[in-house]
Amino acid sequence: MPVQDWKERLAALANTTGKQADNTEASGNESSPNTNQSPKPVPSPAKKGQLCIRFEKRKGKANTIISEFKGSQQELLEMAKQLKSTLGIGGSAKDDEILLQGDVRDKVVPYLQKSGYSLKGDYKKKGSRF
Repeated sequence: MPVQDWKERLAALANTTGKQADNTEASGNESSPNTNQSPKPVPSPAKKGQLCIRFEKRKGKANTIISEFKGSQQELLEMAKQLKSTLGIGGSAKDDEILLQGDVRDKVVPYLQKSGYSLKGDYKKKGSRF
């Protein structure tokens, strides 16, 4: 039964560390913890600003352009990097614009809205659910 032995030791260790954490919490605070409290609601993301999303064809290629970014150049580059890696596409960032390869407006909109940005422009494609 050596296979079960490590599980028993792990359970015993978890029980002792849980009791120690409860004891240290109770000793630091003399009032008893209120177990009837509901968890605090998760705050919605803070509004970060407004971005303009548009679709353009440059040199015959489809591009999604995110413009009117208010922030530092470093923040712009970081946002472009996050978008490109999340969507698995290519693109670039310069002159307060993010250029993404392809018509990815329907994928970019939910990401930016979850990040706290309000949007304007032609980000609603025909037949899109946004």
